[in-house]
Amino acid sequence: MLLKEYRICMPLTVEEYRIGQLYMISKHSHEQSDRGEGVEVVQNEPFDDPAHGQGQFTEKRVYLNSKLPSWARAVVPNIFYVTEKAWNYYPYTITEYTCSFLPKFSIHIETKYEDNKGSNDNIFSESENKDQEREVCFVDIAYDEIPERYYKESEDLRYFKSEKTSRGMLQEGWRDTQEPIMCSYKLVTVKFEVWGLQTRVEQFVHKVVRDVLLLGHRQAFAWVDEWIDMNLDDVREYEKSMHEQTNVKVCHEQQEHSTNSPSLDDIEIHDKVST
Repeated sequence: MLLKEYRICMPLTVEEYRIGQLYMISKHSHEQSDRGEGVEVVQNEPFDDPAHGQGQFTEKRVYLNSKLPSWARAVVPNIFYVTEKAWNYYPYTITEYTCSFLPKFSIHIETKYEDNKGSNDNIFSESENKDQEREVCFVDIAYDEIPERYYKESEDLRYFKSEKTSRGMLQEGWRDTQEPIMCSYKLVTVKFEVWGLQTRVEQFVHKVVRDVLLLGHRQAFAWVDEWIDMNLDDVREYEKSMHEQTNVKVCHEQQEHSTNSPSLDDIEIHDKVST
């Protein structure tokens, strides 16, 4: 098990990001589905929890095959997806990722949002993993290097300025002077309990998680002028529309891929040869 705490600040308030987060996730999922790999929404409905109150439960299939390293692609089928289950009790959320093909693999993300610049060292004091040793990683949405394939000039926050909020362009050290400012605190646990591969896989997954967090939070602010005037009903309607369009794109592509995917016998033979 490898545990890290990520802290990602944004020039927004927690209340604003409630809308921005939903907008960003829906639009990002739709964009990532252009090549048949992306996010298929299986379930999205209100959910009541005795401890956390009213929230929203979502279940998705995240298709990732092209994003895997070559050594991982060699042992998974062409149609490869991770199941995401999320419980959103904003400003507190829980997200879990599992894969039936890799039963000893899981990711657990506990998230809390606060209006500060990442200064709360005790925010997870009630977490089950509160006593576990972990590395704290600050992620700078403007100045941390982003993978080249994700870079867009329009989303470069060093040069972007919001017309509707007049926030940006973010200068070096912006977190010390920016108002308003909020922080996404994410406690991420990665498990891959397979001898000989555990360290390599868990480190790789954390790198992917960090890149995804960096990209998502960059986009949330870069798209602020698109969602800042929305209310919760508006963004839920947008979310529903994007989910429907994304599901059509992903499902169509996966049906085409399924004709070329290996059978279970093929996978078993490949596994034996690989080992």
